[in-house]
Amino acid sequence: MLAPHSPPPEFAIEARGLDKTYRAQGKGKPTHALKSVDLAIPRGSFFGLLGPNGAGKSTFINILGGLVVKSGGAASIWGHDIETDPMNARGAIGIVPQELNMDPFFSPAEALEIQAGYYGVPKGERKTEEILKAVGLWDKRDAYARTLSGGMKRRLLVAKAMVHSPPVLVLDEPTAGVDVDLRRQLWDYVRSLHARGVTIVLTTHYLEEAQELCDTIAIINHGEVIACEPTPKLISRLDQKTLVVTPQAPIALPFPGFEDLVFAMKPTGAFTLTYRTNEHSVEELLDRIRAAGVAIKDLSIEEPNLEDVFVELTA
Repeated sequence: MLAPHSPPPEFAIEARGLDKTYRAQGKGKPTHALKSVDLAIPRGSFFGLLGPNGAGKSTFINILGGLVVKSGGAASIWGHDIETDPMNARGAIGIVPQELNMDPFFSPAEALEIQAGYYGVPKGERKTEEILKAVGLWDKRDAYARTLSGGMKRRLLVAKAMVHSPPVLVLDEPTAGVDVDLRRQLWDYVRSLHARGVTIVLTTHYLEEAQELCDTIAIINHGEVIACEPTPKLISRLDQKTLVVTPQAPIALPFPGFEDLVFAMKPTGAFTLTYRTNEHSVEELLDRIRAAGVAIKDLSIEEPNLEDVFVELTA
């Protein structure tokens, strides 16, 4: 548990020059997983940490959780240095791992009680019933963990991460393998935690979730942070839009005169023109379409989304 009465810090998590190199295995080369990472996650934020597989996200999280030893730099959680003050640092964070790792012979209630004991939570201060009800597992409190569905097991991992009431919660791919209804329940609970002041750090491959939930997003690639900005600002980085045009009659291909744009046909018979907003205007494109002899039945404009930006930055 956290040391009492410590003033809240400006940053929930702060990394300065954080570095990790894994030793070579066999005849292979050492792996430089994190390369002098600087990252400051504001207190109270809903923060997305995104990146391709192998980018360094899990290494970063495992260093915070004490499962991996850093090679260099420094990191702190809720103002507590993970090296010089490891007990308070680990007491300030709850981590929901990607893997479903739990003892199959313990019930959810037993698992939470044991986890609370690890963190030194006194019996009278434990919130097993409250947490299990919040994640929708109270009716399964006495069932063996091995009998739970995949979605229930993932919610149990969230419950275990919250037994010591940490101010920071890290969710590593929390909705992998979870159906739509259970995903909605999980996010409802996480949103309620965030509303109560818990800082949420999310890694996910569901980029639409990150765009909807996160107020700030960092993208890590090849062990380096290549972007870290408020979500709307990050998405606005991509200076492009897509004009979707439905013609009055089917158009003949090839369709000349648009070689400077990204042209694509849709199965519906519509076509798209992707353009950079600093180079072209909608009015100009419409004039060109009409000049090509195409009568327009309908049109719309698609704005860039987080996935577009992600692909652009990590390609």
